Amino acid sequence: MIVKRAGRHVVLTAVPAAVFLTLGLSGPALAEGGKAYQIDLAQLNKSGSRGTVLLSLKGNQLTVQIESEGMVPGQPSAQHLHGSTKGHDFKCPDATDDTNRDGVLSNTEATHDYGDINISLTTTGDTNPASGLAVERMPKADKQGKLSYKRTLTVGQDVVEHIKDLHVVQHGIDRNKNSKYDFEGAGKSELDPKLPQEATAPTNCGEVKGAAVGSLPVGAIETGGGSSETTQTAQGASVPVTVRDGVAITVLAVAAGAVAITRKRASAVPVAVRARRENTGGGA
Repeated sequence: MIVKRAGRHVVLTAVPAAVFLTLGLSGPALAEGGKAYQIDLAQLNKSGSRGTVLLSLKGNQLTVQIESEGMVPGQPSAQHLHGSTKGHDFKCPDATDDTNRDGVLSNTEATHDYGDINISLTTTGDTNPASGLAVERMPKADKQGKLSYKRTLTVGQDVVEHIKDLHVVQHGIDRNKNSKYDFEGAGKSELDPKLPQEATAPTNCGEVKGAAVGSLPVGAIETGGGSSETTQTAQGASVPVTVRDGVAITVLAVAAGAVAITRKRASAVPVAVRARRENTGGGA
């Protein structure tokens, strides 16, 4: 594919798996001079839930955008930034953390891995850890189990400096598959006996990875304008983000594509040399 811009031709190798577009997770927070981090949410408790989070940081203004699916339809989802701003290493849990072997990974069991609440991702009001169970101020999934969330928060310098040590966890499962939280599914929550365990058990989790791997220089592929930033994917790769018309576009080059281009150029050299030698009567 050849793209012509401003009198120049830019050749883009067609490698579908190499291009990742983040659509619908963009906004004013992705302004020039900011930083953005992507998180992929993976299911816990066999919930079938998954999602994508974009953390956009400019100064001490943090915009959190979440798009997830497979949530319990019509039910609120408690959600938080977990982890440490003091250098402790936390991670997302797995089924082996179900220490009492009751088949449900509870929040208490999972906290051993993902740490305490740092920020409660409420829709309104405060975002303190004490609001972690303020389900009346948490976002609700629609009838299809899809959840959208966006909010800009003022955070402390400790969060700014340790944003990559934090991760997102959403809560709420439907163990007995009746499309609601109830006490019959998994009993009472160990956090609040007035709530069902289904309402507080984690449904997914995703981490912000650390050091960049295989980064591309900003402007490596011509896009025709827009401000540029660096995004880190949940796989740890730092890649350029171009913000244009309110949409963040992340382009990730796969090594195989680069190798293919290099080989193509290398193979063209002997042909040209051979043709020149034939025209001049030269030998091998």
